[in-house]
Amino acid sequence: KTHIVKLGFDLSKFSQDQEFKRKSFRNEYLIEDDEIVVTITGRLVPVKNHELFLNAINNILPKLEAKVRFFIVGDGELKDTLIEKCESLSLNYTWFPQNPQKAYLTFTSWRKDIDVVNAGSDLVVLCSNNEGTPVSLIEAQAANKPVLSTKVGGVENIVSDKTGFLVEKGDLKGFEEKLLSLINQASLREKLSKNGWELMKNEFHYTRLVEDMRLLYNKLLSA
Repeated sequence: KTHIVKLGFDLSKFSQDQEFKRKSFRNEYLIEDDEIVVTITGRLVPVKNHELFLNAINNILPKLEAKVRFFIVGDGELKDTLIEKCESLSLNYTWFPQNPQKAYLTFTSWRKDIDVVNAGSDLVVLCSNNEGTPVSLIEAQAANKPVLSTKVGGVENIVSDKTGFLVEKGDLKGFEEKLLSLINQASLREKLSKNGWELMKNEFHYTRLVEDMRLLYNKLLSA
């Protein structure tokens, strides 16, 4: 596995006030209670490979057994390219807040309140061709959301088989299969939603860093 330095993050807000935040996000984007929300968060740049996400959405449409809304959270140089891609695939999309209407795929532009975004989501994905330590996946799991990601960089050090699935970089078919399973199977999402906060708290919450430092200082003092 790729070696990563475990930093300490304040992850508390991702586990707090979930129901209130969920309602807030879903009301803002006109999301029905029975609609499943799939979210990808990050800069709209080539390395994030949002095109894989769009191709996967397009390919699984005929196989969906549930009502789904897809959200791309972020902005960047590929904004126009991705919109053109949506149009070429005939995907129904909208760009908030300029065009605040309900759509199958919503571009939200930048949002700082990712804890609210995660609370309103049912599944968080990442399609990157390369990553370091993707904080977005740490935050998603801290919010007890199942995740689906490409296996690049430090991702496999972060995502447990108890919280999500990994596929090889650029594996559109594999990504589609896992995405479809997670959307169509509520029991699978529920199973993968149970352990995220505890795992992330123990590995990446700042209290773990504080404890590590305490143990190190005690070791040095007793040497």
